[in-house]
Amino acid sequence: MKLLALSAAGLAFLGRHGTRAVALSIFVGLLLPSLAAAFKPLLGAAIFAMLCLAFLRVDPGALRLLLRRPGLVIAAALWVMLAVPAVLAGLFLLAGLNRSMPELYFILILQGSAPALMSAPALAALMGLDVALTLAALVLSTAVAPLTAGAFSHFFLGATLIAPLQFALLLFCIIAGSAATAALIRRLAGGAWIETQRQRIDGLSVLMLLVFALAAMDGVAAQTIADPKLVLALTGLSFALALGQIAVTTLVFLPAGRHRAFAIGLLTGNRNIGLMMAATGFAVPDLAWLYFGLAQFPIYLLPMLLKPLAKRLALDDNTTKR
Repeated sequence: MKLLALSAAGLAFLGRHGTRAVALSIFVGLLLPSLAAAFKPLLGAAIFAMLCLAFLRVDPGALRLLLRRPGLVIAAALWVMLAVPAVLAGLFLLAGLNRSMPELYFILILQGSAPALMSAPALAALMGLDVALTLAALVLSTAVAPLTAGAFSHFFLGATLIAPLQFALLLFCIIAGSAATAALIRRLAGGAWIETQRQRIDGLSVLMLLVFALAAMDGVAAQTIADPKLVLALTGLSFALALGQIAVTTLVFLPAGRHRAFAIGLLTGNRNIGLMMAATGFAVPDLAWLYFGLAQFPIYLLPMLLKPLAKRLALDDNTTKR
């Protein structure tokens, strides 16, 4: 009993300091590269668990309300999966990346056409953003990903790298399975009890993100020593793309409210490259592998860095409503 109490207290502590713990986990992964091989087989389970925890964290009533008035959710999904990927791909072509750095161009197209992170609702919860909106937009954007990602990869990379039917089935199993698992837990435990476990649920999400970080950092430390200039340049690029998408998206969706616009911005700026790489059978060039690892830094660090802004926007929205 004492061990269970300590575990629960530890999870609650992680939940209370979620964004800091997430930021720290990426450096744990970088400093312990030997653990990467051991954690790689757990990637699929971590993704499933993070989405299940997100379904637990969201208020079912708020999610149903969004689905009854789906205009904002549909607009967010179209922006994430069609508008932004098309603009980014056009910019990459104008920059001549397809000729000068084809391996980087390859992974950037995959990143741009990927759906949002499965952990996006968990990160939204840690930042105090609209979890229901984030989850609803994630589900819809992921549902159309097999069609849009297949089309973008075919048009901009010259070959269809993703089998749409197989990809759709994979995504359906992940989303439907995690939703059903969360519904069963909520039914057995009761909604009131789930509400009292918010911090512990967030703590579990942090642990799942740590598992992902440990696996994603495989080879990054060695490459940093071998070619620090390249690593620094790719890291800067990943931050620039993430922050640029967040800023532009927030401006576009300001009419929906600053707080909601910022939530959609974070959804847009953080893409599930790992899912796209899995869909291609992980047949990616070495530079693509390196960028995948480095692209985790904005994902893990920005929630902590941008949380004060999220709080400020929420406060401004509440003041305006009054």
